[in-house]
Amino acid sequence: MGLFSWLFQWFGGSGSRSDGNPSDSNGVSVSRSPEEFREQHNSIPAHSRPHDSVATQPPLNSHRHSNSGDQDQPTLEKARRPWSEPRLRTSRLDELQARRRKRRTEFLEVAGASPYRFARFGSRTGQYLDFSQDGDDARLRQRGLPVFHTPEQLAEWLGLPLNKVAWLIHRFSSGKPASPQLAHYHYMWRKKKSGGVRLIESPKQLLKQVQIRILREILDHVSAHPSAHGFIANRSIRTNAIPHVGQEIVVKFDLSNFYATVGFSRVVAIFRSLGYSRESAIWLGMLTTSALPGNMPFDRSTLYSMLPYLRRHLPQGAPTSPALANLSAYRLDARLTGLARSFHAQFTRYADDLTISGTKDLGPGLRTLIPLVEQIIRRERFRSQVQKRQVLRSHQRLAVAGVVVNVRPNVSRESFDRLKAILTNCIRLGPSTQNRDEVGDFAAHLRGRIAHVTQLNPSRGSKLLALFQRIDWRR
Repeated sequence: MGLFSWLFQWFGGSGSRSDGNPSDSNGVSVSRSPEEFREQHNSIPAHSRPHDSVATQPPLNSHRHSNSGDQDQPTLEKARRPWSEPRLRTSRLDELQARRRKRRTEFLEVAGASPYRFARFGSRTGQYLDFSQDGDDARLRQRGLPVFHTPEQLAEWLGLPLNKVAWLIHRFSSGKPASPQLAHYHYMWRKKKSGGVRLIESPKQLLKQVQIRILREILDHVSAHPSAHGFIANRSIRTNAIPHVGQEIVVKFDLSNFYATVGFSRVVAIFRSLGYSRESAIWLGMLTTSALPGNMPFDRSTLYSMLPYLRRHLPQGAPTSPALANLSAYRLDARLTGLARSFHAQFTRYADDLTISGTKDLGPGLRTLIPLVEQIIRRERFRSQVQKRQVLRSHQRLAVAGVVVNVRPNVSRESFDRLKAILTNCIRLGPSTQNRDEVGDFAAHLRGRIAHVTQLNPSRGSKLLALFQRIDWRR
């Protein structure tokens, strides 16, 4: 039996007639007229009729030549398929979430005057769009967050004129500064230790004050995932390292351009999830993100590094960026925590440093664990630096975000010896001879490094503090 004959029988046919027209198992020719087909079909008892299929139906275009008043005429909608099409069935939870998202994105089209200042104009409908009606005041009050819906209410909460707030988000220049001089950020390129450059965007005074208020009165009231330890109150590099102390295998991942990866739409979605209307979320997102001007000067060494910063993103240097980055990575933290738990391992994240650790039983599962982690990172719209990925064993120095965790949280021996040598030379030769990087407040700089060591190892920190107190700062 040929392949095509077998396929024909599979789809409902049994062969071909002598005249070349295919027929079904009851001898009904496909090329018959609709009237002949109906007579032949009705003459067969109902219990013995075959299931209708494409092969047993009259031609789909036969209704063009029949009487238009015949209501029993077979149509394309009535023709059944010989196989059932697979369909993705949504769960009840998916339907509720989709309904909730649709309700949140509803907006009103207002004819005539603008519903509020700086309302957006619908180019297709020719009417103003009111994005201020889809907020959730109950959720905002439950979290203790300020309630506002329109740009005027936002400006009133900030204590600034509305035109000044619009100027901060470049409302009059298409949302992007026309030049670096007109931007509200100071731009500085810093070289990375691993190679390449990083853009530091420090907000100017007025925008910084606005961002600090957004941080203190909005973002500080929203908790990050328990696995996140960077830039969070009562969490530090020490709390990030404690879950990995004494583990035999440590796997480290690094996210590439962590802040620049978080775009404007994700920031707006964070404010929307808190309960703010779409209009308020857009303005808050514009106040906490940045975009490089199109005429930003660059050289060949920074051309490729500029690409992630051309779109609107979280600026590294703004006070609100760490909190927003932690909130944008909430799903990433939750998924990696669950994945690590399934391997009986521990997971923590400090900014862009991801760490998973476990006992020696974790070793055979690394072939499965590492690709799954990389897949989750991509699915959550982040990027992993494969060249920085490390798998460390207990016979090596296990360092998590700069903290040694072989036996207890500790500072590396090299860092301690280097700082001790600097303090000793400050005593012998004077502090001015050791400030090679020309730090503005060298005493505060050394005091901060000593506090870092004390946090991890109090005994070593006390020794360094004793040396610091012997320095003559007049030299």
